[in-house]
Amino acid sequence: MREPFDLTTLIEPLLNWFKDHARVLPWRNEPTPYRVWVSEIMLQQTRVEAVKPYFDRFLKELPDVAALSDCPEEKLLKLWEGLGYYNRVRNMQIAAQTVMENYHGELPADYEALTKLKGIGHYTAGAIASIAFGIPVPAVDGNVLRVISRVTEDDADIMKASVRTAMEQDLLEIMPEKRAGAFNQALMELGATVCLPNGAPLCEACPWKELCRARKSGRWRELPVKSKAKARRIEEKTVLVIKAEDKVLLHKRANKGLLAGLYEFPNVDGHLKEEEVIIYLKKMGLSPIRLKKLEDSRHIFSHIEWHMTGYAVQIDETEQEYQNMLFVDVKETEEQYPIPAAFSSMVRTSPCSRSPGSIVIQKISCFA
Repeated sequence: MREPFDLTTLIEPLLNWFKDHARVLPWRNEPTPYRVWVSEIMLQQTRVEAVKPYFDRFLKELPDVAALSDCPEEKLLKLWEGLGYYNRVRNMQIAAQTVMENYHGELPADYEALTKLKGIGHYTAGAIASIAFGIPVPAVDGNVLRVISRVTEDDADIMKASVRTAMEQDLLEIMPEKRAGAFNQALMELGATVCLPNGAPLCEACPWKELCRARKSGRWRELPVKSKAKARRIEEKTVLVIKAEDKVLLHKRANKGLLAGLYEFPNVDGHLKEEEVIIYLKKMGLSPIRLKKLEDSRHIFSHIEWHMTGYAVQIDETEQEYQNMLFVDVKETEEQYPIPAAFSSMVRTSPCSRSPGSIVIQKISCFA
């Protein structure tokens, strides 16, 4: 039987390492509850470097809970454009409204109260509570699950909720009371920069290299144990970027379901050939002047994968009205209309745009 691992031996080496190796990040400079909350929601399934410009823009436009609570939805979704998972920011606004009503506009300094706010689970509540308020509670994300599984050589399946719960309890028992925020951030930092998820971990740079059982046994490739997720459903789409002079046709999605309430380019199920696209456009009452095939692309959601083919379509008039569709000035798409990142491959994203991730439709060279 394997000897129990004394987790307390990890604390000091980790905190000493973090003191010297912590990255300089905008949300760490001023870790207020609101800033920590915004950063943690943005960082879910998005790289740190990608989040930085979004975080700065979001905080400039919505600097506090009150501003988030009162923000018009289309502006809110536009600020989130490029990060995906739009329900997250919708949930943030609902939570902000609750905070305004019940907590005088300040996030509560209470772990359990935080978990009751819309969209805030155990991890996010733990991050806010420990980093912003100094409350000694764990914040267990994928990085933490990986580094603890490896250092202890634990074969438990981290996809099981019971395993996460057990790890939260184990870390709660050893949490340094006066350095809880630093400890949680150090665990995450170690997983993000040293004990990497893909490829070989940088063991020689690790403060736990003499303690790590997976390193000693050579089993780091096998850990953590992670059962396979259910295969994503494949959906084929044909996307139509329809332009008339300096306007582009957008369709507003339904208020429920995937990408609810967002604007998109008109699209249909299946991969249409050019002649089928022309027939479809004529059924819409459109007379295409020119048609050009765009590069095929795909976009991955959590449970669905879109395989997209696309066409740039030029028409000569925009007078007709279409159900749930509107022609808008291409410049307005940058500022007013939130278009999901799923469609970004159909156009070019401007690296110098003021809005990170904005889809800059006017830069399409469709008919060169």
